[in-house]
Amino acid sequence: MSKQFVIEAIMLAIYGELMAPSQPVEYFIPSSTIYELDEFYHSPEPIMPDPEDDLHVRRVMQEMSQFFADPFNRKRLEKGLVAPWSSIPFTFPNGVTLNVVKVEDNALWGELFDPVETQLLLTGMHFDIPLITDQPDFEDRILEYVVPVQFYDIDDFEFALEQGISIEQLREP
Repeated sequence: MSKQFVIEAIMLAIYGELMAPSQPVEYFIPSSTIYELDEFYHSPEPIMPDPEDDLHVRRVMQEMSQFFADPFNRKRLEKGLVAPWSSIPFTFPNGVTLNVVKVEDNALWGELFDPVETQLLLTGMHFDIPLITDQPDFEDRILEYVVPVQFYDIDDFEFALEQGISIEQLREP
């Protein structure tokens, strides 16, 4: 059985090792984060501090964007992502499945979290799966506002993949 995580598309572009995990994994990606790929790609702001890394990440973002813009894949997304919480799986080598999910931002947390963060949290809550993030301030706000979702920092991805901590273990006194 594969491990499941919520993640945004941009992180898959930045952290290429996520697409070559040590065991099967399913990523649940809010569809809105796919459309962000073009925004980041065309942004004049550096994504990575090293210019070579920045160029590489932008190339990966462009490839990902082109993959989802491919007429066949775009059609699958348009026809399949009609109702909230519907999802379309895309299978990749190395045991990776990307489940693109239609998430409705319900502004549950108002201004505490931006729309993408809200969608990531709602996806984690809806499917009862942890999310992977690389944003310490986001992690701090999840803890501060006691959002009922499990998360792992990107640095702990291998731990989450191999062992992780179950929801039951978190609830134990």
